[in-house]
Amino acid sequence: MEIALTLLVVAAAAFAIRTIIKTNPAQPMVLPPMPTTPYEPKLPAGPAALHWSDDGRYLVEVMTESRYQPTLKELAGEHGDQAAAVPYLATLVPDDVNPYESAAVAVFVAGRMVGYLSPKAAVTFREHLKRKEAEGQSTTCDAQVRGGGKWQNGRLAYVVVLDMEPLER
Repeated sequence: MEIALTLLVVAAAAFAIRTIIKTNPAQPMVLPPMPTTPYEPKLPAGPAALHWSDDGRYLVEVMTESRYQPTLKELAGEHGDQAAAVPYLATLVPDDVNPYESAAVAVFVAGRMVGYLSPKAAVTFREHLKRKEAEGQSTTCDAQVRGGGKWQNGRLAYVVVLDMEPLER
């Protein structure tokens, strides 16, 4: 009797599983289309909330990607074989809608996107904004586009450094 009951339970379970599989086949998931251009935030209009300075020490480096190198090369201008060190005013913009980083801070030079603060630096920077009662607002600091000097039959990459107190310790 126990064997018959066990067989009945196994058969009922198998029938239920077969019915579920037959009546509800897995549908392929539709993915959103890939963007044709990389994500890039917009530079907000209007004045900056405040200006940062670290007395010309330029200790905060902007994280740049290879796609920003042509822009940085253009901003560096002609500098021969020596590395560039061209001064600019940078605008730092908290990027609250960035799809890749929740606390991103975008960096613009001469109105053009040049990179981001590192994730750790961005969190610290946002804490500074909060303390200064400028949360979510754009701010400025002096910057330099550096690099591009000749080295071993090639040119070094360009970087952007900011005149701000170090954000990573």
